[in-house]
Amino acid sequence: MDNDITRIIGMDVSDRYSHLCVLGLDGEVEEESKVPTTPNGIRRRFSEMGKVRVALEVGTHSPWMGRLLEELGHEVILANPRKVRIISQSNDKSDRVDAEMLARLARSDPKLLSPVAIRSEERHAGLVVIRSRDILVKTRTKLVNHVRGVCKSLGVRLPKCDAACFHRRGILLIPEEILPSLEPVLRQLEGLERSIKDCDRRIKEMAAKIEGVEVLTSASGVGDLTGVTYVLTLGDPSRFRRSREVGSYVGLRPKRGQSGDVDKQLRVTRAGDKYLRSLLVGSAQYILGPFGPDTALRRWGLGLAERGGKAAKKRAVVAVARKLSVILHRMWVTGEMYQAFPEGKPEEKAA
Repeated sequence: MDNDITRIIGMDVSDRYSHLCVLGLDGEVEEESKVPTTPNGIRRRFSEMGKVRVALEVGTHSPWMGRLLEELGHEVILANPRKVRIISQSNDKSDRVDAEMLARLARSDPKLLSPVAIRSEERHAGLVVIRSRDILVKTRTKLVNHVRGVCKSLGVRLPKCDAACFHRRGILLIPEEILPSLEPVLRQLEGLERSIKDCDRRIKEMAAKIEGVEVLTSASGVGDLTGVTYVLTLGDPSRFRRSREVGSYVGLRPKRGQSGDVDKQLRVTRAGDKYLRSLLVGSAQYILGPFGPDTALRRWGLGLAERGGKAAKKRAVVAVARKLSVILHRMWVTGEMYQAFPEGKPEEKAA
């Protein structure tokens, strides 16, 4: 523990008030109190304190709160709630109890909290654009499905088309008797399309400015969206000792059920950022799909898919996504552009 640390504080954060439990270095509870969950409230409470270690769970308020506490000179630990089940699954769960448990874990060994890095304001702002685009796309999909479902109920099956132009084509094909009822939905789709294009433009601008993205997007199946999301989510490539650790970080490593002589390999952990994981899986599906270019990664993945079994193709997609996450990290660290066949094509080697 840092010699400058004077006390340990566990903070259970809620929208209006956050509960504090202050421990002395000897582990005795010195104070239990509440503080307003606002920048001014946090600043007033912590600005005149000596250096303390503050532990709080990752949540809606944790980005700004973590940055503010660090600016005030304190040590901040953002606990991963998925890994701290002693809190989330407690039989005696309350704000006061949770705050004390966070403080005691932070005092004994911060690694027990599986700390999450605090994102900078720039990274946070970039990820807001990406998350906004995601919710806009999901909303567009729901509205398109609504229109199609209404038309099907009248015996009309609308032809397939890209979601981006659905509002233009749909207005020509929707039955006249329900068109007035669906026109507001089509107008919303038109507005959503403009907003999605604006997000795409901003993501493209970020891809040109953020260091490392150009290298990552040279890989097969990796576009600006995936490249920017990968860099902003991981933040600093040096936080991983080995590139292979990234597969676990994004939740693409299989779980294990080892006990005695039994060592089961289960489904992937699905830890880490869900959206980044979905983008990597989408890239893997493209790599293994009919339009994926010939690469060593594609051949390796197709070999896994050909092994047979009911879920062989799904397992191959996940395996390719995991390997792609590792390759991207290595490219990011070395600055080397993607090589489809790092060791040369097999037929070329034979020649």
